[in-house]
Amino acid sequence: MSITNSIPEISQVDRHGYLFGFPIAHSMSPLLHQTVYDSLGLKWAQYPLESRDMSLFLELIKHPQFYGASVTMPHKVAILQHLDGLTEEGRDVGAVNTLFVQEDASGNRLLMGTNTDVIGIRDAFAYNVDASKYHNRPALVIGGGGAARSAVYALKKWMKASAIYLVNRDAEEVEAVIKECTTRGYGDALLHVHTVAQAQQLDDVGAIVACVPNFTPQTAAEREARNVLECFLQKSHKGALLEMCYHPTTWTEIAELGQRAGWEVVLGTEALIYQGLEQDRYWTGREVEQLPVDKVQEAIARKLDEARL
Repeated sequence: MSITNSIPEISQVDRHGYLFGFPIAHSMSPLLHQTVYDSLGLKWAQYPLESRDMSLFLELIKHPQFYGASVTMPHKVAILQHLDGLTEEGRDVGAVNTLFVQEDASGNRLLMGTNTDVIGIRDAFAYNVDASKYHNRPALVIGGGGAARSAVYALKKWMKASAIYLVNRDAEEVEAVIKECTTRGYGDALLHVHTVAQAQQLDDVGAIVACVPNFTPQTAAEREARNVLECFLQKSHKGALLEMCYHPTTWTEIAELGQRAGWEVVLGTEALIYQGLEQDRYWTGREVEQLPVDKVQEAIARKLDEARL
């Protein structure tokens, strides 16, 4: 198939992986991981595989020097049926973004899946924000897609959210998130906040995770959702806001609103970086503290600056 012609000769490296998804032209995953490998002196590479062809991917990863893969849309759920096992995060979230290889007691090769998106959200807060700002307080998630589900999981499992308020322009998407999270065992204390009047009656939040594209509200539903967010931002307690959107700009309307209201703003590139470092923890066997975090942050920042020129 023609896609194989775009993959460099894997004999040029000791081990190789893939970024599998469609589209992936703007992904910074190969840059992130190459920065890690170069810094560690590893002759490894992650090759982009922009394809919808699952059968091709499954054939390519049979190579004995394959170490793992980043998996993005539209394959995060479809890949599950082809795996030999899942981590707790992969099982509970019901989608994986990372494949890694294990051996069983007999030396058989097992293809495992995990979800490091949830780790990226957790660690974006953990490495940048004093936990006292958000522990044992309600949290707010803006959005209704996969990132919102990952945020709910991270907030419930690790970030000690006492309740999670969900805000989105599409009520059906929110209800779908609540239903799925409840089915998977972490949907208690989720509340869809529809209106500003409702928001005014609720407790201050400590963590906000924004999981929507950067846009100016146009419809009535979009304006109401933005007004609900601003209501929480204006409450007396000022916590930390993670803006997951970083393309084409890291500084979004929501980030600006948060900063003006006195909130600590964490850029989405931090979640990107820490989910990628968690992937490399699985692949290299080294803890995140042993990985070149500063170099990765610098490489991603340079790439974003170049994109803005």
